[in-house]
Amino acid sequence: MLLAVVCAAVPLARAAEHVTLRNGFELDCVRQETVGNKVRLYLPEKTPAGASAADEASYLEVAADAIVRVETVPDPPPVAPETKITAATAQEPALTQAEMKELLSHAGAAHHIDTDLLASVIKAESGGNIRAVSRTGAQGLMQLMPGTASQMGVQDAFRPDQNITGGTTYLDELLTRYHDNLAWALAAYNAGPAAVDRYHGIPPYRETREYVARVIREFNRRKEMALIAQAR
Repeated sequence: MLLAVVCAAVPLARAAEHVTLRNGFELDCVRQETVGNKVRLYLPEKTPAGASAADEASYLEVAADAIVRVETVPDPPPVAPETKITAATAQEPALTQAEMKELLSHAGAAHHIDTDLLASVIKAESGGNIRAVSRTGAQGLMQLMPGTASQMGVQDAFRPDQNITGGTTYLDELLTRYHDNLAWALAAYNAGPAAVDRYHGIPPYRETREYVARVIREFNRRKEMALIAQAR
């Protein structure tokens, strides 16, 4: 049973442990501290410079026997990688709306995937930047890692047709793997299938959960706009 909650607005930090309580509640914490017959679970927030441990701003206190499992949480992957554009690529023209629509229609038809979903993934991944490169090396519109691009038969990840074809093929494989569970497939696209398999669902990574929510929100927005257009 939760006994105390203390909160304040401080910068977030990555969680180190994923804790499951006897009542089924799950949470992430950065460390634990035993206080009498209770355990204080410090939430993923950071102590300001110069502050003492007593000043840490957010924790939960639970009975010691309320904790049934503690798992180490690996560092989360970046969900919206920063992109870099060189002077040369900055001058490269972006795809027109018609060109993007044609590429998405072709890839979507080949894999029976809604083009609005593909467009939503591209918006979250690269913002439509053909030459997008993340700090981890993901490339192009659908931010394919070199290994994934090679597995999908992509020879040049900066060619929009190849990138979209490869990214759509990969997403199709993930949808098949997770029996058309869109949230799980998107989580795997972002964090990797191994992370989804390990947690039997969306991993407890804030970045991944925000990514899944962002793509689905954009997908729903596009569908709503389409319905409004049809009603006119």
